[in-house]
Amino acid sequence: MKNITRRELIDKYFDFFEKSGHKIIPSASLIPENDPSVLFTTAGMHPLVPYLLGTPHPMGKRLVDVQKCIRTSDIESVGDDTHCTFIEMLGNWSLGDYFKDEAIKWSFEFLTNEEYLGLPLQKLAFSVFEGNENAPKDTYSAEVWKKLGVEEKNIYFLSKEHNWWELGSGEGPCGPDTEMFVKVKDCNNPKCTPADNCGCMVEIWNDVFMEYQAKDGKYIPLEHKNVDTGMGVERVLMTLNGLKSVYDIEVFQLARKKLEELTDTKYEEHLKEYRVILDHMRTSTFILADDIKLVPSNNGRGYVLRRLLRRAIRYIKKLTNDEKVLEQLSKVFIEYYKEDYEELNRNSENIINEIEKELNKFNKTLNSGMKMFEKTEKKCDGIIDGEHAFKLFDTFGFPLEFTLELAEEKGLKVDIDGFNQKMREHQELSRTASKGEFKGGLADNSYESTKYHTLAHIMLAELKEMFGKEVVQKGQNITPERLRFDFPLDHKMTEEEKEELTKRVNEVIEKEIEVTREEMTYDEAKKSGAEGIFTDRYGSLVSVYTIGDVSKEICGGPHVKNTKELGNFKIIKEESSAAGIRRLKVILEDK
Repeated sequence: MKNITRRELIDKYFDFFEKSGHKIIPSASLIPENDPSVLFTTAGMHPLVPYLLGTPHPMGKRLVDVQKCIRTSDIESVGDDTHCTFIEMLGNWSLGDYFKDEAIKWSFEFLTNEEYLGLPLQKLAFSVFEGNENAPKDTYSAEVWKKLGVEEKNIYFLSKEHNWWELGSGEGPCGPDTEMFVKVKDCNNPKCTPADNCGCMVEIWNDVFMEYQAKDGKYIPLEHKNVDTGMGVERVLMTLNGLKSVYDIEVFQLARKKLEELTDTKYEEHLKEYRVILDHMRTSTFILADDIKLVPSNNGRGYVLRRLLRRAIRYIKKLTNDEKVLEQLSKVFIEYYKEDYEELNRNSENIINEIEKELNKFNKTLNSGMKMFEKTEKKCDGIIDGEHAFKLFDTFGFPLEFTLELAEEKGLKVDIDGFNQKMREHQELSRTASKGEFKGGLADNSYESTKYHTLAHIMLAELKEMFGKEVVQKGQNITPERLRFDFPLDHKMTEEEKEELTKRVNEVIEKEIEVTREEMTYDEAKKSGAEGIFTDRYGSLVSVYTIGDVSKEICGGPHVKNTKELGNFKIIKEESSAAGIRRLKVILEDK
């Protein structure tokens, strides 16, 4: 195995797949537009869902990228050798083009060819889907691996838990995958498989074969099959460079050195503290860099951000009294990644300001909260009840997980059910990171959802006409039954304003305007007057959807052909979503 830097790995990957006809596309936002089942983009497929379901991608059928991802499920695992909450995921894509033969052949070549990763074949192992009552055993992939020279003993058939991919919603494109592992040490168990997770094999890549669309618990064959692959940059660098943990890769070494200088402590003496701080600050920096302008809060994505920052604050206090060290660490990550992710540079001031604000907010209540925790501890008889856990959250800003960690350190338990009950009583704030208050987008490509996607364009255009060009989409969630749409406004909409919006939107629908799609460069789109919030989601070519003289937007689709298909627009509810943000819940009725 050879030593390799992050830059070299990404460049080699892009070079390899460009030679086989793939077009490089930029990383999408960390806020998923097309999957409302997750808070953050957890995989490269989220931004590409419409294209995986058949909408033409402006850059073609073969794509390659490195995607920013956040895995909130890994927060509790941070501190071990392999888990991070933020990762970069390399991926190559086939949108109805090549399938298993080419994908596996290219994976094998990139892994073993000396020009690229040059891994010895005897150091590799592979897994494939064993099949179940809904989908057959993937013997085809296994045979392709064998033809390339892989011995049968190094191919493992594993269950759906290990070798199947689908969206968090359980609906949408899905299918079996084949995973690739590097043997990093000898195993004493002759029957060991990758599913045993004993540490002798580390997964570095997987190829997902999207053959189906999950719908109502059934798997329906897709009209065109897709390939989605994923290779985690951090794990590959750790494995190829023979490192003990992902926290030994270059970016973390730089941040570790800075943290040692600023706190006069040693990484080796405070492994968990360092790893939690470094991971959480890198993740928080990327979240705050997003052009969506997310801020710490007590629900949804803002809750995850607050939890990350406050965990980092708690752990930094174990090393130093100067919490502003966290701001300096953030600057290390901005400097390291800024050439690849322009938003870090563009929003650097906002990143540091929000970190400082959260430090100040938390410190104002931290001491009082710790005193309350200590009082509760003395009289709680082994368990902190839901009322006190909720008070720590609501009054002192302690995320539930924060209280759970403190309780674990003291050998106490927490009444989580009681806490959740209190949350439900308090403005339904129980919808937190684990239970989901999502501002996602389109979860499926059903005809009804497609209508609402088109409606969102018309609504935005008419809201701009009513309240000014500064109105932008701040979030949307689409189901086949309704559209939820968030936008900035400094007041509650009056009945007259709601009636005017209803009238305007229905007039557009009644004009029976054709919806057209064009492909053009981003510069051409801007010159043509097209609008788009998520400008970093697209490659050099973009899709522009035009609805007469009403709306012209850069968008991934899908859309109806004519506004007459939409039916009658009706506002169900108008309410506050956050400070300065209003939320409309609307439906379309048959005429």
